[in-house]
Amino acid sequence: MKKIIKFTFTILLLLFVTIGYSQPPPPPGTGHGQSGNQTGGNAPIGEGTIILLMLGATYGGKIVFHYIKDKEA
Repeated sequence: MKKIIKFTFTILLLLFVTIGYSQPPPPPGTGHGQSGNQTGGNAPIGEGTIILLMLGATYGGKIVFHYIKDKEA
């Protein structure tokens, strides 16, 4: 049963990653005093990446701590 749950969770995670991987570019605007096609509008991902790395490091530390604790006992 656990294997089915892990497999389903993995498939859902991969689907969400591929769907949310990018966003379409914004439509060209005319209100910035410039003519022609304007670039920009990318989503900032720096802050979210740092949070995910910190959470992953914390979880990894917890796993190592419990592994060492169980090995000593």
